[in-house]
Formats: sequence, structure tokens, C-alpha cells
Amino acid sequence: MKKRFAFAILFCGLQATLFAQQKPAPTLSLNKQAVLKSVEAHEKDLVRLSDQVWAFAETALREHQSAKVLADYAEAQGFRVERGVAGMPTAFIASYGSGKPIIGILGEYDALPGLSQKAAPQKEPLQEGAGGHGCGHNLFGPGSLGAAIAIKELMQGGKLKGTIRFYGTPAEEAIGGKTYMAREGLFNDLDACLDWHPEDKTEAYAQSSQAMVSYNIEFRGKAAHAAYDPWNGRSALDAVELCLHGLNQLREHVKPSVRIHYVIKNGGNVPNVVPDFAKINLWVRDSDRKGIEEIWPRVEQIVEGAAMMAGVESKLALESGMWELLVNRTGAEALQKNLELLGEINYTPEEMEFAKKIQAATSVEQIGLDGTIKPLRETMKDPEGGSTDVADVSWNTPQIQLVVTTAAKKAPWHSWAVVACGGMSIGHKGMVYSSKAMGLTMVDLFENEALRQTMRAEFLQKKGTTVYKALLPDGPPPVPENR
Repeated sequence: MKKRFAFAILFCGLQATLFAQQKPAPTLSLNKQAVLKSVEAHEKDLVRLSDQVWAFAETALREHQSAKVLADYAEAQGFRVERGVAGMPTAFIASYGSGKPIIGILGEYDALPGLSQKAAPQKEPLQEGAGGHGCGHNLFGPGSLGAAIAIKELMQGGKLKGTIRFYGTPAEEAIGGKTYMAREGLFNDLDACLDWHPEDKTEAYAQSSQAMVSYNIEFRGKAAHAAYDPWNGRSALDAVELCLHGLNQLREHVKPSVRIHYVIKNGGNVPNVVPDFAKINLWVRDSDRKGIEEIWPRVEQIVEGAAMMAGVESKLALESGMWELLVNRTGAEALQKNLELLGEINYTPEEMEFAKKIQAATSVEQIGLDGTIKPLRETMKDPEGGSTDVADVSWNTPQIQLVVTTAAKKAPWHSWAVVACGGMSIGHKGMVYSSKAMGLTMVDLFENEALRQTMRAEFLQKKGTTVYKALLPDGPPPVPENR
């Protein structure tokens, strides 16, 4: 009798333990269920838009077709569309609803030059020398728009109140279109803003970015025959070489977080003429603007010294700049919960094989795709690298960042490998996932005033007394004259 009683107790204990280990299935509110249904209902359209932008492959400030198809689709879905904002013909804002809260979401669509590629797992340009979406921006715009549409439909049905605002932002890879939009105050009235970016992992991204300044450096000298009377010439190219040598010597004497990169835009025309004009495009980055401010006087001295040694004149002209991103961990935590509700991205054997072929072709480990949800990481003191004009938005309103797997793990970014994945189902899956994740998080933002207030409090505490001012030259954006 005692044995049977003990066995019964043991059995009940095991049942209780097993029951305790079984987590209840996550439940979605009716509004969140509606978001998922909306994204799935629009999925074919979002994929079509993504493939159109992928095929257009228009570079910075030339994204006329890309901006048009996205703005037209938003308009067809009932959004009010304002085109050509902040002096950029390819920038637009699509809005729906009225009053507070106002939640923004960002979209990009510019390609990189020279990265044309078929949706194939080996390097194979569609058109030699043409552009390609080596950063996945063909997915970025439609993915964000899909989330905005889901929220719009909830507002249309009386389930949410406020304003949803989709920002079509050009030229992230060049001058930083959002920086010009921020200079115009176009984000100032937002309660919060979201964005996502293609990646080789899926994560609520709570890391900053590097501050950056871009300068054009010009040297002007005196032309002469390089063989007959070179002593009468003053070589602007000599000044370029001296300047670059000085910058490379400077690398030893800056913090490890500093990055210095440049290209020679003009070094003369023919060898038998002493060049009277030469030009460098220089980028300097650090973890924050203060770091750049500390080393910039040295850069100016190097430019002036190079000009003096070559006997030429120099000119420094600011092209653009971007702030470091102001991380909002409260927003990241809200996003993380929705990623865990959605679960990981699953891939077919064919998609895995496609990714492994890309990895083989780019000489990285053949591990396929990573669709798992990463845990929310602590924010690092020094960012991992790279700059973004999303950072300028983050100093005007609380910003939530998402990265989603759209390419083969560890494949080189800004390369044909990313273009290839962005033009087929691997990229499409990541894009649709981003729509769902951001849509769910926007439901939280519209419904939960306490969440918005906590995000705002963190934003104001981190911003402190800093007054935002765009790192831009005076005047309008440098829009190309020829379309």
C-alpha cells in the first residue's frame, strides 16, 4: 500500500514537473493577428514591388522609378502621399490617420554602383557595370511599407487611433537622404520611429553606429609639359600623394575605433601633363562625433601641409555627415518580444543549397542561412562599424531598429552575393518577416501609452542637452541634373 502510494506521489510529481516545463503557446491579440493576415494578404504585391526595385537598381538620388512604384502603391492603398520632400525628387512621405500618436517607419531603395547581378549563386552580372542592391534596399522599402499598410487597415477598421507615416528615403549609400529630411524637421513630431535592415542574422538591434564626415579635398596647381618643362609646373597630384601619405601616417596615432578611407576622384588626365587639378573624397569615422572632432584638426593640417610641399592651393568642402545612432533599449525590448512571438525563419533545402553555393563562391564557411532569433545583446561602447543616416533620425525621436536575415551567413556585404539573395525567395522571406515584426511592434506602440512614455524618457535622458544640427553643407541636396 505504501509503495503504491509512493508511486502515485512520484507519478503526480513527474506530471507536475513536465507540465511546468511546457511553456504555454504564445497568444496574439486580435490586432496582432490582423497584422499577420494583412501582410500575408499583401505578400505577392510586396514581393513584386521588391523585384521591381531590384531590377531598376537605381543609385542614390536617381531612384525615380523605385520611389514612384512605392509611392504609387501607398497611394493606391489609401495613404496621402507628399512627393519630392526636403528638396529631393525621390523622397516622399505617405501618411494615414490623424492626431496622436504619430508612429513613423522608414524605407530605403537606393542601389550601389557596379554591383549588377542575376539571382544566381555565382557572380554573373545582369548588365556589366550597372548598379545592384548589394545592401538589400530593394527589400527595405517594401518591407516597411507592408507593415505600414497593416496598421493603416487597423485604423480603417476603427481598431487603432493616431497617424501612421511611411518615409520614402533616398540616397542612404551616398549623401544620406534622411539627414536632409531631419534638417527640415520632418521627424520632429513623431512619438517613435522604426526601421529594419537586411542582414545575415535576425535581431532586435540595440547597437549604435559610427559618426561620419565626408569631405571633398581639392588641390589646384599649374600645368606644364611633363618632359619639356616640368619645373614650370606645380602638380596637384603630388599634393594628393603627399596628403594620402600623411593620412596613412596618422592611422598609427588615432584610437582603434577611428576609420579613415578615401578614393582619388581625379588625378589628372594624361601622364605627359603635370596635373593642375586633383581631388580626393575622404571619409573619417569614429564611435561618436566627439572622436571625429578630436582628430579633424590634424586632418586639416595634413591637407595644408601637402599643399605647401607641392606648392599648390587646397580646398576642403564638406559633402555630408552622419551622427552616431542613439540607441533606445526600451523600444528594442518591445521588438524582441514580438520576434519571439513570431519565431525563427525556416528555409527550404533549395534555399540552403543556394546560400552554400554563394558561400563557396565567396570563400567563406558553407553553413547556409541563419533564421534563428538572436537574444537582445548589451549595447557595446564602440559600434561594430558602419554609418547610417537613420542615426540622424534617432536624435529627433526614439528609434527602434531591426535586422533580418536576407542573405547567406558571412557572405560579403555590399557585394554581388547580397544582390543575388535579394532577388529571390531568401530575400523575400526576410522582407515579409520584417513586415510582420514591425507591424506587431507598432500595434504595441499605438496601444500602449506607457511604452511610448518610457521610450521618450530614455530618449530624453540619453540626448541630454544636445541640440541636433545636421552635418551638411549649406544649400539644397546635390540632386543630379540629368535623370
